[in-house]
Amino acid sequence: MFNTLTGSDACKLLSEGAQLVDVRSSGEFAQGALPNAVNLPLQSITNAKNIIAADKAIVLYCVSGARSSSAKNYLVQMGFEQVYDLGSFKNYNCE
Repeated sequence: MFNTLTGSDACKLLSEGAQLVDVRSSGEFAQGALPNAVNLPLQSITNAKNIIAADKAIVLYCVSGARSSSAKNYLVQMGFEQVYDLGSFKNYNCE
């Protein structure tokens, strides 16, 4: 539905140095997040260049995949090139 990245593809990207970005609210992030994730709430996406590196791959996630899909579109419009949408945090399986 949202053209998401598979969990195994995300793990490969992350093992190669991609940034894991949680686009849920800061309150949701504080309740628990994936290992090594950076919080960049969707409502703060315009600050992306201050928080994440544009020269590294980015793997986005949220709860359902809706916010991460929107975040991917915004980041691509802002000039980020290697942006991937994991969708829901439930798709993460890099243990």
